[in-house]
Amino acid sequence: MEGNGSIMITTAAPDFAAHFPSGGRLAGLDVGTKTIGVATCDVNWSFATPDKTILRKKFAADLETLKAVLAQHSIVGLVVGLPLNLNGSDSPRTQSTRAFARNLLPLAMPILLWDERWSTAAVERAMIAADISRAKRAERVDSAAAAFILQGAIDAMTR
Repeated sequence: MEGNGSIMITTAAPDFAAHFPSGGRLAGLDVGTKTIGVATCDVNWSFATPDKTILRKKFAADLETLKAVLAQHSIVGLVVGLPLNLNGSDSPRTQSTRAFARNLLPLAMPILLWDERWSTAAVERAMIAADISRAKRAERVDSAAAAFILQGAIDAMTR
């Protein structure tokens, strides 16, 4: 666990959930090199919904865009997809995502790093099965992957 005081970064869902005894809206992030997929959930952590895809620019601009989205939805915590290798080990992308999460600490909210190994592939398969066009898949896959990540985390915390 990283952070100070009540602001933390963890991979332990129970530790993260303990910060929210009354629930509250969470946001899920699928952090890519070119985009950040964003999803939100309801205050009772029942269901995650894709929200938007942010085109990445410089981190300061990305942070301001994220702040606006989080404020709009009254978000109290973040679930960030952690791209582990298939064997569970870290990769260069994993390290980049951990650094991104550390850079989010000024948002002053708890952050859960959640295993996202299969999120994009699962979302792509579902979209193909639903006969969604390639162009529509491209514009929706990041926020849908963020919803997949967030749903996995809230399911784990509400079991």
